Amino acid sequence: MIRNRVLLVAAAAVALPGMAGAQANRCVVPGDIAPPLPDLPSEREPQRVLPIGSYTLAISWSPQYCRTRMHDPKARMQCGANRFGFVLHGLWPDGEGKDWPQYCTVTNIVPRAVLAANLCSTPSAQLLQHEWAKHGTCMPGETPASYFRRSTGMYAKLRYPDMNALSRRPLTAGQFAAAMARANPGIRADMMRVTANREGWLDEVWLCLDKKFAYATCPAHQGGLEPDARLKIWRGPR
Repeated sequence: MIRNRVLLVAAAAVALPGMAGAQANRCVVPGDIAPPLPDLPSEREPQRVLPIGSYTLAISWSPQYCRTRMHDPKARMQCGANRFGFVLHGLWPDGEGKDWPQYCTVTNIVPRAVLAANLCSTPSAQLLQHEWAKHGTCMPGETPASYFRRSTGMYAKLRYPDMNALSRRPLTAGQFAAAMARANPGIRADMMRVTANREGWLDEVWLCLDKKFAYATCPAHQGGLEPDARLKIWRGPR
């Protein structure tokens, strides 16, 4: 009989005002983790070996992702038994200009133990494989274990505003960034970019980092919504 492993997510265990719904406080990692498929460069996503100029820590708003994937077997870990708020998308090395390095070295499948250790932060074995293959291989001296230890360590320190309250009032991307900054002393609103889908629903937050992994002002070409753009937050089924 395969038994599931239950992990408490330490990042959400701190009882702070407005933390409810920001991250999962209970995460069940399945015992039968299916090995991911190789993630390789392609004509659309070619190998680019470039100098690293900065980094981006990307987090995704899981209720929006799961809005249309509740019955998708590939999203079962994230959208089935578990319920998440923000999840870790990845840690991305950026270039010194608009282009970024990717798929720098051919790599093997991420070890199962590393996958299991990080599924409560990034709840998809295939996404973990993708993040290591596309981004982690471009970071000098990193192994899958050390790369995810760095990214999940940064993710675990993030705190969040009251997402439920924000979702119930008129909101702009700039107001949301300011609320995130207030929840995270030392991070300013201009150190992050907020993204949304075509209908204006919150998708991701990109936090900008310098080459020493300290939070920094985002470059002008980073993208994201304009501060005065309207933003909606999907709370999920209630």
